[in-house]
Amino acid sequence: MAAPSAADGAWKAATREPMGMDPRLEQFRVELIGYCYRMLGSAFEAEDAVQETLVRAWRSLDRFDEDRAPLRSWLLTIATNVCLDMLRSAQRRARAVDLGPSSSAGASLGVPLPESTWVLPVPDSRVLAAGGDPAELAVQRETIRLAFVAALQHLPPRQRAVLILREVLCWTAEEVARLLDTTVASVTSALQRARSTLKATNIAPAEPFQPMDEAQQQLLARYCDAFERYDVQTLVSLLHEDATMSMPPFAWWLRGRVEIRRALLGAGRPCDGAGLVPTVANGSPAFGQYRPSGPQGGYEPFALVVIEVSDGLITETTTYLDAKRLFPLFDLPTSCPLEPGP
Repeated sequence: MAAPSAADGAWKAATREPMGMDPRLEQFRVELIGYCYRMLGSAFEAEDAVQETLVRAWRSLDRFDEDRAPLRSWLLTIATNVCLDMLRSAQRRARAVDLGPSSSAGASLGVPLPESTWVLPVPDSRVLAAGGDPAELAVQRETIRLAFVAALQHLPPRQRAVLILREVLCWTAEEVARLLDTTVASVTSALQRARSTLKATNIAPAEPFQPMDEAQQQLLARYCDAFERYDVQTLVSLLHEDATMSMPPFAWWLRGRVEIRRALLGAGRPCDGAGLVPTVANGSPAFGQYRPSGPQGGYEPFALVVIEVSDGLITETTTYLDAKRLFPLFDLPTSCPLEPGP
C-alpha cells in the first residue's frame, strides 16, 4: 500500500474552493475533471489540475473577454496548459497488462511499484454529468474505461489533447487549433497519428455499468455471493476464457481461466468472509472490498475491485490494493460493519 504523499494534501486542498470563487466557474468542474483525468490518468492529479485551473481563472476573471472565447473554451484552454505542464516530467501511466507478459499462478507478486506507475480509477460521479442524454453518457463512459485511458497514455501529450478535444468533447479542428496555438493542418495530422496509435493498442470491448440490466445485475450478484463464500468453482465459471486478473501496485497479472483458477485455489482462503460494497468506477461495475478485522464483527477496507463485463461474462478484474487512498475518493466508508452476503 502506497505511503501518504504530497498528492494527498493537494487532493484534499482540491476539494476546497478559494474564497469568493465565482459560481460560473464551478459549473464546469465535472467536465474539467473528466478532461484532466483522461489527460493524466489519475483522479488525484485531475483534481489537482482542475483546482489549479479554477484558481488561475478566478484570479484572471476580471480580464476575461467573452467576445473572444466562451467561458468553457477559456477554462479548457487553461486546463490544457496545466495538464501539459504536469506531463512534462511525468512517466507514462499504465495497467499491469501493459507492463510485461502475464505471470504464472504461484509466481511471486514482486515488489510494489510507485503510484505514479498506474492508471488509477475514478468514480463516474466525478467525471460524468448527472442527468445527461443516455446515449451521450454511454459514449462518455467508454472514454473513461481503464483500457481507454491507459491507451491514451501512449500518446504524446499534445496528441492526447487533440484526440480528447476532437473525439470526446467534439471540438472542431479550428477550435482546437486556436486552443493549442497551431494550424488546422497540424491538428488534423496529430489526430490521424493519435487514431493510428489507439487502433494499434487493440482495446477490447466491454459493457458499461447498466443498473437496470437484469442480466448484468444477476451476474454481479452471483460474483458477490461466490466471492464472499470464496467459491472458486463458481467464480471461475463467471469468467471469460481469456479473462485477466491484476492487483496494482504489483506488476503481476494473470490471463485465462486456468491460471486464475490455479491462483485462487493456491492462495488459501484470503477472502473468506469478505464483504463487498457496490460502486461504479470508469464506467464499469466496481466494489469496495472489506476484510473481517476481528472478533467484534467489524470490517476493514482492503481493496477497490473494478470489473469489466462483455457478453455476459467477466473479462477483467483489477484489484487496487490502496484502499486508504481510494475509498474516500469513492465515498466508501473506511470502517464498515457489514453482514456477509450479497
